[in-house]
Amino acid sequence: MTAPAVPRPLKVGIGGPVGSGKTALTEALCLRLRAHVDMAVITNDIYTKEDAEFLVRRGALPAARVVGVETGGCPHTAIREDASVNLEAAHALLQAFPDLDLLLIESGGDNLAATFSPELVDATIYVIDVAEGEKIPRKGGPGITRSDLLVINKIDLAPHVGADLAVMARDARRMRGARPVVFTNLRTGEGVDAILAWLRDELLLEPATR
Repeated sequence: MTAPAVPRPLKVGIGGPVGSGKTALTEALCLRLRAHVDMAVITNDIYTKEDAEFLVRRGALPAARVVGVETGGCPHTAIREDASVNLEAAHALLQAFPDLDLLLIESGGDNLAATFSPELVDATIYVIDVAEGEKIPRKGGPGITRSDLLVINKIDLAPHVGADLAVMARDARRMRGARPVVFTNLRTGEGVDAILAWLRDELLLEPATR
């Protein structure tokens, strides 16, 4: 039996509240994948292109491969109800780089109800952080319950904010069922290997045959 075709490029949405670590995750994935995966990034900010400029300054990808979208309003709208500005950015990147394997689309900081349009992405990663409180996973919302991968970041802060990682893991499993959860400290790179394994094993991310 022939395996199902993997969409090219694979489009992965990265969502989560302000300050949870979305851009840190995007940077980490770029640094780890760029040598063998043809990739590009779209970032969303309300009034600036700060995240796109940050990624370029940090050398995550060349400037031509990073597009900053200014949503000018609710970040949720630009990735769900009216994703046209992101779809246009994706189209422009594909015109410039027709052999893309992976396109990361980072949303602006939003609440637990944020979701990506299925027209825009093939899979979603939702990032929360320990500093938001131990109770965040059990609060639910589409970001927690429906994302393809939940990343719980800043685990190093758990002792300082009184968060029990075991409780967070239990609550995340209860809310998500079999959907995977990864705990990370993106400042040190802890947990990034597990995310890369998920991209490879679950989303079948491999360099396209040229």
